[in-house]
Parts: sequence; structure tokens; C-alpha cells
Amino acid sequence: MSAPASTDEQVLTRLGYTPQLARRMGGFGNFALSFSVISVLSGCMTLFGFGLNTGGPAVMMWGWAIVGAMVLFVGLGLAEVTSAYPVSGALYFMAGKLGGPRWGHYTAWFNLLGLLGGMAAGPYGCALFIGAWLNLTFGFTPTPPKIFLIFVALLLLLAVMNLFGVRLVSILNSISVWWHLIGVAVIVGALVVVPDHHQTTGFVFGEFANNTGWGSHWYVGLLGLLLAQYTFSGYDASAHLSEETLRAQTAAAKGIVHSILWSWVAGFFLLGGLLFAIQDYNGTVNSATGVPPAQILLDALGGTMAKALLLVVIMAQIFCANAGLASASRMIFAFSRDGALPMARTWRRLSPRTKTPVYAVWLAVAVPLVLAAPSLYSTTAYTAITTVNVIGITPAYAIPIYLRLRAGRHFKPGPWQLGRWSKPVGWIAVIWVVFVTALFCLPSVSPVTVDTFNYAPVALAAVIVLAWITWHWGPRHNLTPEYGTAGERDQMAEDAV
Repeated sequence: MSAPASTDEQVLTRLGYTPQLARRMGGFGNFALSFSVISVLSGCMTLFGFGLNTGGPAVMMWGWAIVGAMVLFVGLGLAEVTSAYPVSGALYFMAGKLGGPRWGHYTAWFNLLGLLGGMAAGPYGCALFIGAWLNLTFGFTPTPPKIFLIFVALLLLLAVMNLFGVRLVSILNSISVWWHLIGVAVIVGALVVVPDHHQTTGFVFGEFANNTGWGSHWYVGLLGLLLAQYTFSGYDASAHLSEETLRAQTAAAKGIVHSILWSWVAGFFLLGGLLFAIQDYNGTVNSATGVPPAQILLDALGGTMAKALLLVVIMAQIFCANAGLASASRMIFAFSRDGALPMARTWRRLSPRTKTPVYAVWLAVAVPLVLAAPSLYSTTAYTAITTVNVIGITPAYAIPIYLRLRAGRHFKPGPWQLGRWSKPVGWIAVIWVVFVTALFCLPSVSPVTVDTFNYAPVALAAVIVLAWITWHWGPRHNLTPEYGTAGERDQMAEDAV
């Protein structure tokens, strides 16, 4: 074993775990994992139509700039705690270590259901893009049953890729980084060079559009921030794969921060390139393909080039989902290792050859399959499963940061730390997450009907109820023991003020 790996195992042992997973991922691979999960070619493209209707270009561009900055604060705060606790359980282990078992338990369920919701939303969105590409190429009619079959095939492909081991996952994620960066450059470059007509700077940065039915521009503008906030999720993947990363205390922390930073830059250029290239706004919003970015590519570049670039986007979305499955399966493994999931012995089993949690991978595929099944009958199902993703995972980011602030001087930072900036960065992060979680729960379309209902409050309540039930009656006995004595926790609260 190399010296860095040996040090990593010592840290893990000190935190209470026997090393089991194969530590074969470098720092770039760890960064690539979170960068791939964020995937601007997935999030920005999938919710582009939402942005056009909810604030339009002005909110999309300025919202991306503002939200990216705020998410960077969240990433910085989370990276500092990750450096101290580089384990696969990630957010819930941090919360349990700093706040006690109840904090850890609730954080775990928020994080787990958020990750599984993402594994439903991401591949299903990719299936919609594949349906649009098949429609343009072969005249395929993308009905809900056909889209669901594509979705099932994608999940099976992702499971097989993950079962080959973390080394393949790392290689695919490294390819994914360059695929995303070059893909964004090629798409934006084509949209700049090929079309004869472009929108003005005033249009891209100043045009406000409201097709939501709400009368307040301020309200609609705030709702429009959700395009960026949805895209900026999943960067906790670097923490979940920390037990398989060399020099994890610094590499996982840097992976979180750098993935947000580079996604912020790439997404700004991608959104700008698409908005400048819009030829017909109403035609784009009401595209026959069902995918507004596909319509922009068709109108600006023609059928052949549009179809080629759609393939670039689809491949990026597959990379994104592959990284997301790795993150979700490690969360299941860690939660089962702590004995806090039903049938825990099954989900924590590792392949003797690859050291991959095989059954955890299959569970991380099976649950999204169930979550997405209502899409066969309901047009609002995709919005609902996307909601499960964002309303679960977003609050989970703030809990370890808040508990680190509460711990004050009792928190022992790792080698990657914020120093005197820890408190201001942490409080900005926590306040932002509370604010944006409230935004997720607001109705986005008026009038509110069965088809336009925002399922976020229902999803939030469901996560809390499930966590409460499993806390009182489920297997939770091995979760991280409470941090310190009552007196020490009182001192932590005083230090945080």
C-alpha cells in the first residue's frame, strides 16, 4: 500500500471504520465525479424550458450568476467538514458526529432519498432527450411507455458500468470532464459561428418573460432561480467516494469546491450561447420536440448538426447518471454498514473482486424505477420525482455546516479548512439553503391544479415522516454516537454565536 493510502486508512480507522472499499481514485477522478453529477449539459438543458417560462433570459443569466455564487459558499462550508470526516456516509456521518444520532438519522434520510430521486430524475430526463433525438432522426413517437422503456434500459446500462468497479467509474468520470468542457465549447462555438441572426445583449441579459400565470415579477423572478439551483446539486458525491480516494482529506474537499466553480463557469457560457441563438422565442417554448434546447439547435444549426450535438448532450447526461449512481450506491452501503437500513447485511456486501457494493448498486437502480413508474400515467410525474431529488438533498447540505458552526472550537478541522472565514461562509450557506428550500415549496404555476401542483411540500413532509418512523421503530442502533456531553454541546452553541 502506498504511503498516501496508508495515511487515509489510518484516518478512516480513527473515525471508527475498518477499510473495506478499494482506494483507487485520484484527486482528479474525485473532482470529476461531482462535476459529472452537477452536469450543466444535463441540468441546464433539462430545465431550459422552465427557465424560458419563469423569468426568461434575464432571470436565467443573472440567476445563474447569483445562485452559483451562493452554492459556492455551501460547497466551501461542506468541503471543510468533509476534510475532517472523509467517509462514505458523508453528510449523515458528519451530522451524527457533530450533533448526535438523531441529527445523523434525519440527515441520512434526506440525503438518501434526494440521491435516489436524482437517480430517477436524471436518467428519465436523458430518456426524454433520447426520445427527441429518435424523433428527429427516425420519426420515433416518444410516448410515455416508450420513454419509460428507454429509462429502464438506461438504468440497466448504468448498473452494469458501476459493477465493474471504482476504477472504471473514475476513468469514465475523467472522460466526462473533458466531454462536458469540450461539448460546451463546441455547442457554444457552433451557435456563435453558424447562425446568421443572434439576439442582442439587451435581450439575453434583460428580457423578462412570464408564462406562469402569476402577476408579480418579483415572485416569478425568484422562482426562476430554481433552474440554477436544481443544476447545482450532487456535489456531495466527492464526499461519498472519499473512502475510495487517495489523500481523501484534501482531494474530496477540493473536489466539491472545484466541481461547483467549473460548472458555474461552463454553465454561464452554455446558457448564454443558447439564449443568443434563439431564432423564435415562442416556437422554442412550444417546440414540437418537447425539448426547447433541441429546437434552438434545429433553428440555428439545421437538422444534421442539431442531431449530432444532441448526441453530445445525451452522452453527457449518461456520464452524469453514471456518477450519480456511484454516489447513491455508496450512501446506501454506508447507511447499511451502520446497520440503519432494513436488510442492511445485504446492501453492505462487497464484490470480492472489485470491492464494489453490488447489492447497493442494484437497490440504487430499483428504487428510482419505482419512483418513475407513475410517469406512465401522469404528465406531472417527472416534475414530482425531480422534486424528491432537490427537496431531499438540498437541506441535507446545510445540516453538517450548521452543526459545525454550533460546535465552534470543539470542531477539529482537517487539513483543508477555511480558518477565520469559516463562520461567515457557513452562515451564508445555511441561510441560503433555508431560503432556497422555501422557494422549492412555492407553487410555480397559476392557477394551481392537479397537473400544476408543486409536490415539494409533500415530498418534504414525506421525508420527515419517514425519518421519524424509522427513528422510532427502524434499525438505527449503530449510528454515530452523540458528540460530546451536554455541557460541551452548550458550549458549542455559545461559540457559534
